[in-house]
Amino acid sequence: MHVHFVGTSLTEGYGLPSPEEAFPGRVQSFADSAGYPVEVVNAGVSGETSSGTLSRIDWLLSRPVDILVLEVGANDGLRGVDPAELERNLRAIVEVASASRPDASILLLAMEAPPNLGESYRTEFRNVFQRVGEDPAIVPGPFLLEEVAAVWELNQADGIHPTAAGHEIVARTVWTVLEPLIAEAAAGRTSESNESERSTSGG
Repeated sequence: MHVHFVGTSLTEGYGLPSPEEAFPGRVQSFADSAGYPVEVVNAGVSGETSSGTLSRIDWLLSRPVDILVLEVGANDGLRGVDPAELERNLRAIVEVASASRPDASILLLAMEAPPNLGESYRTEFRNVFQRVGEDPAIVPGPFLLEEVAAVWELNQADGIHPTAAGHEIVARTVWTVLEPLIAEAAAGRTSESNESERSTSGG
């Protein structure tokens, strides 16, 4: 089972000693411990924006994908990108992914804009994820940095990128919504395998 994490430097694991300490790597450990046959692919890129994700989503989907986890919008918020543009890009990404991999689950992780851009912008930004998350093709996820954002001991010196301890918390936040999708996909595969065996045996 292939789980692809598409996102920014938050997904990539910027500033960490090793990629395994980034939250996708920790999710791989959780899946291994739970006995799920999962291969996690970390496709995070520093500086990535929603428009950048849209431009490379076709390439990302050229490989097998059972669950697509989208961490998109962090850099849009830092740059003050118009929330309407972010929404257009997110919807386009989901449309392309749904058409390319109709059987794959799409988990959209929510993001918040920084406080310095004002409450009005932050509200508009937050509402984008709420609206897009209502798309039936999507599984809406929690705010990626829940319990980590603005907690100084869980972030690096820049105050933006989590430390290894912060990524551990992020991974657990993501795991709460990702594990049911993995379990469902694993059950589906078991059912298909059993049906194939019955067909082969003539039962």
